[in-house]
Amino acid sequence: LHNKYSQNKIMDFMDDVSFVLTTENELFQNKVNLIIKRINQSFRIDNYIFISENDIFNTKTNYKYTSNFKMGSQIRDISKLSEGDYIVHNVYGIGKYCGIKALEKMGIKKDYLMVEYAGGDKLYIPASNIDNIYKYASSDATVPHLSKLGTSEWKKTKLKVRTRIQEMAHELLELYAKRESSKGFKFNKDDETQEMFEQEFDYTMTSDQIKATKEIKEDMEKSIPMDRLLCGDVGFGKTEVAFRAIFKAILSNKQAAILCPTTILSDQHYKNALNRFKKFPVNIALLNRFISTKKEKEILEDLKSGKIDLIIGTHKILNDKVVFKDLGLLVIDEEQRFGVTHKEKIKKYKQNIDVLTLSATPIPRTLQMSLSGIRGLSLIETPPINRFPIQTYVIEENKNIIKDAIYKEIARDGQVFILYNNIENMDSKKIEIEQLVPDARIVCIHGQMDKNTIEDVMIKFINKEYDILLCTTIIETGIDIPSVNTLIIYDADRYGLSQLYQIRGRVGRSDKIAYCYLMYNKGKILSDVATKRLTAIKDFTELGSGLSIAMRDLSIRGAGDILGSEQAGFIASVGMEMFMEMLHDEIEKLNGLDNEKDTENLQPLIDVDSSIPDEYIKDEDIKIQIHKKISKIDSIHSLNKVKEEIEDRFGKIPENIIIYMYEVLFENKAQKLYIDKIIQNKNSIEFKLTEEISMLLNYNHLFIDSQKISRNIRFKLEKHRLVGILDLNNLDKHYIYYLNDLMDLIIKYLGK
Repeated sequence: LHNKYSQNKIMDFMDDVSFVLTTENELFQNKVNLIIKRINQSFRIDNYIFISENDIFNTKTNYKYTSNFKMGSQIRDISKLSEGDYIVHNVYGIGKYCGIKALEKMGIKKDYLMVEYAGGDKLYIPASNIDNIYKYASSDATVPHLSKLGTSEWKKTKLKVRTRIQEMAHELLELYAKRESSKGFKFNKDDETQEMFEQEFDYTMTSDQIKATKEIKEDMEKSIPMDRLLCGDVGFGKTEVAFRAIFKAILSNKQAAILCPTTILSDQHYKNALNRFKKFPVNIALLNRFISTKKEKEILEDLKSGKIDLIIGTHKILNDKVVFKDLGLLVIDEEQRFGVTHKEKIKKYKQNIDVLTLSATPIPRTLQMSLSGIRGLSLIETPPINRFPIQTYVIEENKNIIKDAIYKEIARDGQVFILYNNIENMDSKKIEIEQLVPDARIVCIHGQMDKNTIEDVMIKFINKEYDILLCTTIIETGIDIPSVNTLIIYDADRYGLSQLYQIRGRVGRSDKIAYCYLMYNKGKILSDVATKRLTAIKDFTELGSGLSIAMRDLSIRGAGDILGSEQAGFIASVGMEMFMEMLHDEIEKLNGLDNEKDTENLQPLIDVDSSIPDEYIKDEDIKIQIHKKISKIDSIHSLNKVKEEIEDRFGKIPENIIIYMYEVLFENKAQKLYIDKIIQNKNSIEFKLTEEISMLLNYNHLFIDSQKISRNIRFKLEKHRLVGILDLNNLDKHYIYYLNDLMDLIIKYLGK
């Protein structure tokens, strides 16, 4: 119950609740828990009854979706530093991170990141300069060459990379220009029929789904061909967003196609489409290896003549025999699962047809292109109602745990996936599991089986004729069975991170808590990469972690590049994050945006205590996050947001951290006024404005208004430059507050 209700009102109500609960179960007599959490309506789980405040006090509130998964926070979390990680510093180069140290100098305490460079040299970098540090990411298990301090080696490396990046940026802008000049189809605006179709959706759209739909429709209504990536976790509603785009295409008298990587996934999309479009005159066809030759011929003729509005299928759609009358939209599910030949065909489509790519875990290269702005990126991060994170365990193979997990799932009327990617030994593995759980009904499935057998087995399993499905990675995409909520993976260390995440997404598709056991051979020493992957998949149990997984995959197995594999060496020399940042800056520069950063002058103008005390926050990862947040402060609004968030998480903020925040804000304002030097001593702080700014200011008005801030402020003219002086004696509060107010005043006058 919320604190807004008085203690007396709650206590009065407890007597009634005690009575109600007693009638249900005597064990609950006089035992009532108050939960400080908003719930929309009352519900019951087993013998527990949860009563909402709405039902107690007759308050009606509209339930709103909220999402904790913002792109920035996800990327920040997965880029967190651990001791031993390699980092790249803009000025000093590649080093090894050795932790945070709080050092005191001249009575001022600051947090420093200790970094080790070649030859064992140590460098202490102020945590306030964290924006100049990137986590090093390159190819699998690559140990980077540490930079040597005090040499020109790093400058030369950066110069080489920058030269190549300038070439790449030009190539990318050519791609932009080519796409911008391509003539695509301009789809019609939404009409009543579109609205009717959307109102037929059985569920409430999440805010992210609504936003993604709007972005896609806006792209479709332009005459430039759309190329957009829709990224969202399994079960987060990507298909509905795609269906709305498809219907929009059909209403504009265009055909649409959904391209799927597997036969099973194409079947599932086909069934979903038939159900979703059943009230509307949309002719839908399926094209995969289960379709007979006779039926296929008929479909191809209908497609060519325009009788079919929507075709759903596997790579068969990309065959030269497939001719559309007027294809307007191509939806690609999990593009990374298609081969090079198929991707080349897809590229041709992209020249003049709108393309929407759906993915839960976009491959790093696809992700890079989206994050670089080469293609549009829409995110669905809001989890559905009543969806729980999958409980994930990384353990050595253990028969007792397997037995216990299976029986627990069967006891709650559920089913189990056991992934064993070894067809030769599958029969013996089946016997082993049957001996382990003799009461369970078990069946096998793998890709070498006859297509009809696969289909029959799957139908029987879906109909709960079996308890356990022992299978290969055939279940990786497309199997959506809500009753399966336990997954056991043998030899989990052999799989890629995105693949593991995709497979794990086969469970947890209902309102039950799902369990995933990632097992590796007993006694096996895992490689560094395998350990990182299994740790990552265990770490990212939160709903909506697909983008995070892809970003971590980028870090673990490397990124290759955006335009071709020949860039791998350049990326390895500076690390992926810095490479992408340099590329982004270069593209902005070519577009006429002045984004030059002064990375050589890293010293702050004002020295204040910037240490986060251990008694306030002890965890180093969180300290880095907080320093990162503070370093981004560029307005009083962003300062208040950071302040509010820190206070909400950790309680009252120590005064030195608030001063640190205002110091960062002051640095930002001073930079805008081209103040590059401040003279600070025990009695005063002095700064000098440029000659140009000094000429623009009305000295008399500035002086009069500055007196309202503090009588300790005065100005003088020195060689046509205005000098501001703050007397530090007898101030009511820390001088940083006065300096910020003074900067605001100068900026205000310049604005006039």
